[in-house]
Amino acid sequence: MSISALTPDCPAPVRAVLDAYPPSAQALIGNIRALVFETAADLPEVGEVTETLKWGEPSYLNKAGTTIRLAWSAKRPDVIGLFVNCQTTLIDAWRTQYGDVLNCIGNREIRLPLDQPPPEAPLRHCIAMALTYHKRKSAR
Repeated sequence: MSISALTPDCPAPVRAVLDAYPPSAQALIGNIRALVFETAADLPEVGEVTETLKWGEPSYLNKAGTTIRLAWSAKRPDVIGLFVNCQTTLIDAWRTQYGDVLNCIGNREIRLPLDQPPPEAPLRHCIAMALTYHKRKSAR
């Protein structure tokens, strides 16, 4: 996974948060950030993705889906978290589909270790599901 030409520059407030993270967390979040924008570009129904801070963490919002947050914490220095709204059914769906390759925590987080590459195909699918969550939910 590498940072793509589809990935926009970080807004200054997001960049400031990322710059405070250790290099290994910056690298993994940068790769997942790129995956968010690449996945969104492949899904016309997603529309524009806005990158901002929510709860002091890099967050990705759009009208068709639920917010995705990416975060590193000194409390768990060996992982980053990919978070979604706990009111969604996403983590349960991801646990069912990818519980053997993704570490799904509670009802809002996928934990990704810093010392190994994330499973790109499952992660891309999870990101696509988050980016289209409201659109798919209203289509039912």
